[in-house]
Amino acid sequence: MTGKLASRAAVVTGAGSGIGRAAALLFAREGAAVAVVDVAGEAAADTAKLIAAEGGRAFPAVADVTSAAAVEDVFTAVIREYGQVDVLYNNAGVNSSGSVADATEEDWDRCFAVNAKGTFLCSRAAARSMIGAGRGSIINQGSVAALVGVANFASYCASKGAVVALTRSMSVDLAPRGVRVNVICPGTVYTPLMEPMLRARGGGDMAAGLALTTAKYPIGRLGTPEEIAAVALFLASDDSSFLTGSVVTADGGMTSQ
Repeated sequence: MTGKLASRAAVVTGAGSGIGRAAALLFAREGAAVAVVDVAGEAAADTAKLIAAEGGRAFPAVADVTSAAAVEDVFTAVIREYGQVDVLYNNAGVNSSGSVADATEEDWDRCFAVNAKGTFLCSRAAARSMIGAGRGSIINQGSVAALVGVANFASYCASKGAVVALTRSMSVDLAPRGVRVNVICPGTVYTPLMEPMLRARGGGDMAAGLALTTAKYPIGRLGTPEEIAAVALFLASDDSSFLTGSVVTADGGMTSQ
């Protein structure tokens, strides 16, 4: 590795599995000290152990990103442990199901609580540290569902659209203070989080749902957590020093059609 994040401290939410775990591992390999944040404590601990086994520096933190108190506790711990916050990857998220005609109010509230409010709370906590240092990179996790209509995903689409809008607003506010804010909008990435959606799309048949979903992508396959993590690394590092307020689609050509 090239040490693109050497001497930096990174916070990755939803780092217990999937894209978050891939990003936490990659950031550590590139020299960052990583706070591995997840609502599932055992999963966070497992990711931190994987980083330690590779010689990296990490500590697990259990937090529900919808709780302001829990988020503040995490960032207090990061400052205590690492002295700073240089990178925040707001990866934690939840999925949904249902059109506007049949989605539940509970589903709507959960999507906005985790996907939108969680991004806001973590960004607020990180920004305070970054503004003081005059530097930092915040990476938000959007989705192609924020950019195009996806059937039966009303709550998810709306919440990820909010994340894209929040990113643009934050970038304008924070750029003069040395903090960059960008959003990744991935296409479908094969992770455990996506399996219920794929099964539902296939009428209970995972293979059928996978085939139907893959057909939407000109590249002919779904993405991998490692591919999205590589985009996050680019946005976290100085390689993207002139990017802020950018919506980066990593979608195998899905939104080009």
